[in-house]
Amino acid sequence: MPGDSTTTKLRPKDFASDQEIRWCPGCGDYAIVRAVQKTLVEIEARPENTVFVSGIGCAARLPYYLSTYGFHTIHGRAPAVATGIKLTNPGLDVWVATGDGDALSIGGNHLLHALRRNIDLQIVLFNNEIYGLTKGQFSPTSRTGTRSPSSPMGSVERPVTPAEFALGAGARFVARGIDTQQDRLVKILKRAHDHRGASLVLIYQNCVVYNNGAFSYFTDKKNATDRQIHVEHGSPLLFGKDGERGLRLKPGCAGLEVVQVGPNGIPVEQVLVHDETNRVLAMQLAGLEPPDFPVALGVLFCDPREAYDKSVHDQIAAAMADAEGKDLVDLLHEGKTWVVADER
Repeated sequence: MPGDSTTTKLRPKDFASDQEIRWCPGCGDYAIVRAVQKTLVEIEARPENTVFVSGIGCAARLPYYLSTYGFHTIHGRAPAVATGIKLTNPGLDVWVATGDGDALSIGGNHLLHALRRNIDLQIVLFNNEIYGLTKGQFSPTSRTGTRSPSSPMGSVERPVTPAEFALGAGARFVARGIDTQQDRLVKILKRAHDHRGASLVLIYQNCVVYNNGAFSYFTDKKNATDRQIHVEHGSPLLFGKDGERGLRLKPGCAGLEVVQVGPNGIPVEQVLVHDETNRVLAMQLAGLEPPDFPVALGVLFCDPREAYDKSVHDQIAAAMADAEGKDLVDLLHEGKTWVVADER
């Protein structure tokens, strides 16, 4: 149980538990837990007021390594348990740690409804495009052709794009980051925490044992500037070493295209400006893939509305106010009642 920390200034190590971290050496999860600890410090979280809930998988070990409250639940059901916690005690800061298999296979239904309801949770989805804990079977996000113990000739499935799934489910906040980009990842996690309602942060996480280098085509330093675009609300969608390339709407078409910007191309004023409240644009950005397009990172979509837990508690408060001053007999005789006559 976390101790009372209300009078002390906390540091990242104060959010580290006494448990030995048991992920594989070199796993991207180490970087994610560090980013989470830094985020908790920057948002001035209190361990006694913070809860991490997880399902099953490598990502699900996160609660063990944080000095907060935590629940290690069952496969795919972390959003349901987290929903119960938040509704029971809305004053708690509730996070969900999950993986692509846990969240998008057996847990797809639970994730969908947590996003649709807009319950005030921060859902952090570690995506390594493989089942790491159970020895490397292909997952819902694995690329077509992925060879694994469960697809020795290569997967023939089309993968789920988690950001597209979330936007289609009605999520009000969707963002993407990379495990090793600490500063950017902390910034994204802070934005997710600031958002009242369901926040989904998708993290590209390298599994060094079963899917090593799955994202190197856009995360390697030699590829990063040309294959990553970091989006910011109100800023033009530029990428490349010197911002010499950009995205714009194709003339006469709703699709996006990559254009050269500057003296040998179009003026920067013609480059599309990111609007994080535009769900259609967010869906387009979520579907971009190299080599034709860069991978969009940052907050793809943020359009707040009232959180589900607030609506529920407001409804309860209104009912209690309406019943104020009435005793149990009044309530039992309120509304449709009838009398059973004695005809003897």
